[in-house]
This record gives sequence, C-alpha cells and structure tokens, in this order.
Amino acid sequence: MYVDIEDKANVAVVDAKAMTVTAHYDLGGKAITPAGLAFDVKNHVLFVACRTSAPGMMVMLDARTGKVISTLPLAGSSDGAVFNPKTKEAFSSASNGTLTVIKENSPDSFVVEQIVQTMPSAKTLTLDSKTNHILLIAAEFGPAATQAPAGGRPNRGPMVPDSFSILVVGK
Repeated sequence: MYVDIEDKANVAVVDAKAMTVTAHYDLGGKAITPAGLAFDVKNHVLFVACRTSAPGMMVMLDARTGKVISTLPLAGSSDGAVFNPKTKEAFSSASNGTLTVIKENSPDSFVVEQIVQTMPSAKTLTLDSKTNHILLIAAEFGPAATQAPAGGRPNRGPMVPDSFSILVVGK
C-alpha cells in the first residue's frame, strides 16, 4: 500500500499485512505536497500528483524501488489522481477547473496528452472502469467572507445552493 505524506514530500510504503512502514520514497526535490496517488499495477508505476509545485507536478516513480522515472507539469494544483489501465492514462484534477491527462507510452515514457477544462472546484475525481469515464464533483461558491491568512490557503465562500454537480468526462 502507498500513502502520500503531504508534509514530508514523500510516499510511504506500507506492508498491509504487518501494518508497518517499510520504506519512504522521496520525490527527489521534484515536487512537494503529494496530494493524489494512482497506480499502474502491471508496470509498477506510481503516479504521484503534487499540489504545491507551481502550478503542480506529476512524478512517476518505480513502485518497487522509489526511483523517479519522470516528471511532468500539471495544469493546476492537484487534488487527486487516478489511472486507467485500459487506456494507459493517468488523470489529475485541480480546483482551477482543469483535468490533466498523462499518457503512459511505455513504463518509462510519459507525455501530457491533453488538458481538459472542467469547472472551478472540480477537484475530487474517480474512474468509472465500465465506461472509462472520469467523474468529478464540483459546486459553485460565493465570495469568501474573509481574506486568506498570509501564506495560507485562500478562503472559500459558501456553496451556492443547488449548484452541486457531477461532471462526466470521456472520449
């Protein structure tokens, strides 16, 4: 099992049977604040979507060794990631209303295939493996009541009633 350790810029490897951490995979200074993980089980590639690199970064790791295979920029500050083994694509969603699609050409070759405009706040995603569609949840928000603290995350206003949406993205 793999766990993104946001405040340490690494990924913990957990032995699920023994419930012990067996390793920490450092992102090698390539990115910080990992916020989403996706896994190509067949090729042992771990996709680590990072939030606070400007604007975001996908780090591809060898899941067996932790070696950084490649890095690619994301279109926004990532909040999640998922991998579709049928299409060999990794997806990363961001609250700025973008979905970055990364194509795995081989276990050591990756390209940003497409940037899809979604909706601001559409940052939580999942894969419908039957349809190969990406599902994102979003809503509209009103203005923030207060300013964000210095160096902190921007405050978000209240959700606009009846604005909750499920976005479906497919080819």
